Amino acid sequence: MQLTLKKYQLPLKHTFTISRESHDFQDSLVVCLSQDGKTGYGESTSNPYYQITFESMQAEIEAIRTELEGFVLETPEAFHSFLVERKLSNFAICALDLAAHDLYGKLQHKPLFELWGTTNQNYPITNYTIGLASIEKMLEKMQEMPWPIYKIKLGTPDDVQIVSELRKHTDAVFRVDANCAWDAATAIKNAKALKELGVEFLEQPLKADDWDGLQALKAESVLPIIADESCIVEEDVKRCAGYFDGINIKLTKCGGLTPALRMIKEAKSLGLKVMVGCMTESTVGISAIAQLLPQLDYVDMDGAMLLKEDIATGVQILEGGKVIFPTTGGSGVELL
Repeated sequence: MQLTLKKYQLPLKHTFTISRESHDFQDSLVVCLSQDGKTGYGESTSNPYYQITFESMQAEIEAIRTELEGFVLETPEAFHSFLVERKLSNFAICALDLAAHDLYGKLQHKPLFELWGTTNQNYPITNYTIGLASIEKMLEKMQEMPWPIYKIKLGTPDDVQIVSELRKHTDAVFRVDANCAWDAATAIKNAKALKELGVEFLEQPLKADDWDGLQALKAESVLPIIADESCIVEEDVKRCAGYFDGINIKLTKCGGLTPALRMIKEAKSLGLKVMVGCMTESTVGISAIAQLLPQLDYVDMDGAMLLKEDIATGVQILEGGKVIFPTTGGSGVELL
């Protein structure tokens, strides 16, 4: 295979704020893998919470460039195993794994969802994320993008008031993501008020390792609880089953589509709802997530919708959430 690495600084439409950080740009690594006249594309974004930068991923991949370019892609699964043996970070593995899947599907002339034996006739609608800001600014974002489902980022002393004010202006479904900012007592109390305000579920309200708090919350919450920071890799799925009602899989954190497929299967076997989320990726990463849609209960794939400018074509998300899938194979990505 031929390997090319590209760095992008993705400009956001609005400052994106969650309980622990804010940013106006998103650094992104795009991996291009070429073989037999086809090129596949994969993406991973930088992430300060996990101490991942473009430069750290680039260094990891460049260190094994010779081995990568000597690899003949037969299946994405074999390639993923090869990457795991080289002990790369999951973020670097994700970008390579997504590129390998896109390449493999293009070589097979079939979209990935079809290769996995699924159909794209039915799928969940993505939410649209409203980052933390003043109530006026959050409302402005909602009015700018009318949408049937919003994910509301919280993590302040006034969280219930924020949702109450936003509710006055829309009948859309609300999902709440506190990004580990609450304790169990706060989450239990807030859940009661938020349910009355039409919130569907709470995503990772407590710190990732607060298992005692999560146990108390699971027992008393009137809303379903979805794991995010508590469910990073495959080994986390089983543990989460005793503390959560569902899991949010991030391709960058788990290492790509290969482990995500296994996590989906295991979660369903344990009776968990399954969501896949994004990390403000461009259409490169979002198009990979979209291939999983037929297998999901919920999805957060609005990353490219939050950008001022995109860097690729692939899956299109239309007004109201309808998804247009590319007619090419793989994830259907092409760089602009």
